[in-house]
Amino acid sequence: MKKRYIIPLCILSLMAILNAVSWLSTSFADFYVLHIFPFLTNTFSFISGLFPFSIGEIMIIIAILLIVIGIPLSIILLIVRRKSRRKTAGIVTLISLWIVTFVVTTETLNCFIMYHCTPFSERYFDSSEHTRSQLIELYEIIIDESNELADQVARDDNGCFVLTDDVDEYAKAAMKAASSQYSQLSGYYPDAKPIINSYFMSQAGLLGIYFPFSLESNYNADMCEVNLPNTICHEYAHLKGVIQEDEAGFIAFIASTGSDSADFRYSGYLNALEYVHNQIYENEITEAYYLTDTISDEVKHDWFSFLPEDYWEENEEKEIISTETVDTISSAATDTSLKINGVEDGIESYSRIVNLLLDYYFPSES
Repeated sequence: MKKRYIIPLCILSLMAILNAVSWLSTSFADFYVLHIFPFLTNTFSFISGLFPFSIGEIMIIIAILLIVIGIPLSIILLIVRRKSRRKTAGIVTLISLWIVTFVVTTETLNCFIMYHCTPFSERYFDSSEHTRSQLIELYEIIIDESNELADQVARDDNGCFVLTDDVDEYAKAAMKAASSQYSQLSGYYPDAKPIINSYFMSQAGLLGIYFPFSLESNYNADMCEVNLPNTICHEYAHLKGVIQEDEAGFIAFIASTGSDSADFRYSGYLNALEYVHNQIYENEITEAYYLTDTISDEVKHDWFSFLPEDYWEENEEKEIISTETVDTISSAATDTSLKINGVEDGIESYSRIVNLLLDYYFPSES
C-alpha cells in the first residue's frame, strides 16, 4: 500500500473504532460529550464564526460542484490521458479518500457519538408516566401564555409578527441564562447564520440546520420571523452536544421562554403549542378540544406559519427540482439518518418534546 493512503485509512479506522465504542459504552459517549466535544465546538465555532457567511453551505456547494463537474472530468481525463492513466486514477482516488475521511471524521466527532450518550433529559430530571389530564393542563398553560404574549409583540399592517429584538444578542443571552440550570449549555456561542440558498431549505421543510462539518448554526432566511428565535436556540443546543431533536427542541423552549425578550418567549410558546396541539388531536383527547376555541386570533394567525403567503408563487422561478420531490427526499434522509444512529422512531422523535414538557411541568414526585 502506498504511503499516501495510510494516513486517511488510519483516520477512518480510528473513526470506526470510536463509533463502535460509543455504541457499546454510554460512559464513553458521556465523557466525550461533556469533556472533549466542548473544546472542539468552542474552538471551531469561534473560527467559523469569524466569517459572516455559512462555511457549511459553501462546503455543500463545493461538494455538489465536485460531483457534477469532478466526476465527468475525472472520467474524461482517464480516457484522454492514456499514458498517465494510472497516475490520474491515483490522484482521483486520493482526493476522494480524503473527502470521505473529512466527512466521516466530522460526522463522527460532531454528531454520531452524541447519539449514544445519556439523554439530556435523564441527566437533569426524571422521566415519568403522565395522565391525560396533565396533557390537557399543559395544553391550557401553553395556550394562555401564547395568548398573553401575542398582544405584547409587534405586528405589521397585515397583522403578521415582526421581530424587533436583536436575535443574535438575545439568543446567546437566553442560552447562557439556561446554562445556569443546565451546565452542558455553557460556553461560546457564535452568531447564527442565514442560508443564502434558503429556497432549497423551504422546499425541504427545514427551519434550521446544524452543520457538523463547520460547527455552525444556520437558519432558513425565508421563513416567517416568528420561528426565528426558537429555531436559533434549537440549533445552538446542537452546538452543545444535544443532538436528539426532541431534546434540542425542549432546550429551545426553556431558553426562549426564559428570555427577557417577548419576541423570544412568544416564539418558544408558539412552537410548543403546535406540538401539544397535535398530540391532543392525534390521541383524540376530545375533552380538550374546547381549549382550541380559546386560542386568540393573533395566535391562530401565527401558528403553523412556516413561510410567508404567496412564497411559492413569488419564488416559482427558483424551482429546479419539484418541491414535493425535495421534501420527500429530505424527510426520508432525516428519518434514515436518525434510525441508523439508534433513534428507533426516526423523524417522529421530534414530537417527543411533548413528553419532555410534561416532565418539566409535572415532575415526578420521587
